[in-house]
Parts: sequence; C-alpha cells; structure tokens
Amino acid sequence: MVTDSPDGGLSNQKITNMSRQIEPLEHGKYYHIYNRGINGENLFREKANYLYFLKLYDKYIDPVAETYAWCLMPNHFHLLVRIKDEAEIGFISRLKHKPPTGLKAAVGVYATVSPTAVENPDGGLNTTNRKYNPSHQFSHLFNAYAQAYNKRYNRHGSLFENPFDRILVDNEKYYKNLVVYIHNNPSHHRFVEDSIEYPWTSYLTVKSTKPTKLKRSNVIRWFDDIENFESLHKKASDYEEISSYLIE
Repeated sequence: MVTDSPDGGLSNQKITNMSRQIEPLEHGKYYHIYNRGINGENLFREKANYLYFLKLYDKYIDPVAETYAWCLMPNHFHLLVRIKDEAEIGFISRLKHKPPTGLKAAVGVYATVSPTAVENPDGGLNTTNRKYNPSHQFSHLFNAYAQAYNKRYNRHGSLFENPFDRILVDNEKYYKNLVVYIHNNPSHHRFVEDSIEYPWTSYLTVKSTKPTKLKRSNVIRWFDDIENFESLHKKASDYEEISSYLIE
C-alpha cells in the first residue's frame, strides 16, 4: 500500500490535511463520504436493495459529483467523489402549475435543462429554475432509499445515521490509500478472502474495459497503471494511521 510514512501508514502531517466536514459540500473538492445504518442496522438485505441504491445514486448523485470508488457493505457504505464545479452542474426545472391535459405524466418531474430552455417564453410550461445543490442531492438519495426500504420491509423511522460523514481529501497519496481501503473493505471485515469475490464495489469496474461513469482512467493514473493497481490491492495493508477517519 503506497503511503507517506515508512511503516506503511499516513504521516501525522498528512493526516492534519484532512478534516471532517459538517458544512455544505464544496464545489471542486474531493470527499470520502460514508454512512451506516442507524444503530448498526443493515442497509442492504438482498441483491435488490444494492441494485436499487445504485439506481438512486445514479439519479441523484451523477448530476453533482464524479465517482472514483465505492463499496456497499450490508450495514454501511463508502464513496470517493469529486463534487463538480458549479459550472459543470445543470439546472433543475420544476413545474409551478399543473400542465395542460396530455402532459399529466410530467407533473412534478425534475429535469436537467439549460437556462435558455427554462426561460424560453415559447416553452409552453411555467417553471422555476435553480441548480442542483450537492449536499441536498445526497440527502435526497438517502431519504428516497430509506422510504423505499421502509415500505418494502414494513419498517418505520430513520434508516441512516444523520448527518452523513464526509472527509475532505486533499492529497493524491491519500486518494490511493482510500481507494485501496474502500475496495478491500469486504476482506477487511472478513466477508470474503479476496476483494475480487465481492460484487458490490467498484474494483471490478476499474479492471473492466466496459463503458462506465466511474472515473476509471483517473484512478488508474493514480496507481500509474492497472498492474500496480492490482498489486497494491493484494498487499497486506495497515489502516491504523487512518482508522480514526474510517467507518467500522
């Protein structure tokens, strides 16, 4: 595992460059985002849960963030994302009034549109216009998933711990440590012997050549090449130096 200190961990100086964030997510910044089920409760009980969370993730988070690594564990998850610059984020158009007959399916629908499309007087729909808010989008993701989960299992109350944890990541060496930690989380928690055996991470996506929204090429560049990426994931890792920043 590539680190800054001789004993395989991050140096204290580097650790001080990472701080827990409780304020809104900042544009252009990289974050380690994670959350767990309230009181250690499972977030994912079956395959359909994982798939639905990823579907919602694509809906709510793709408009506001680039994803570099992810892992979904039964009772918690990890994400490494970059919040897009404000200029990269689209606009939300919300209908103010019920549209004419024939457009009922559009009631309440949100869409990414350009400012000109929203302001076009010939557009035919009365809309308001605002940009996606990254912090709100993560809240929407968790709320939407919790509502569906509660309905499916006849459950009530909060599902996630609140607020979700986020750590500002500001050096490339830590990116590498974090990617390895995220992908090796299943073996770290002894769910599997080898990370390649666990399906709910981005590890295999990085190794694949299939089209993906994951920032695969960026991740591989952090490790120089795919061979080094694989090699560092297979090495024994000591997470003690960053353990206070990681969910267990």
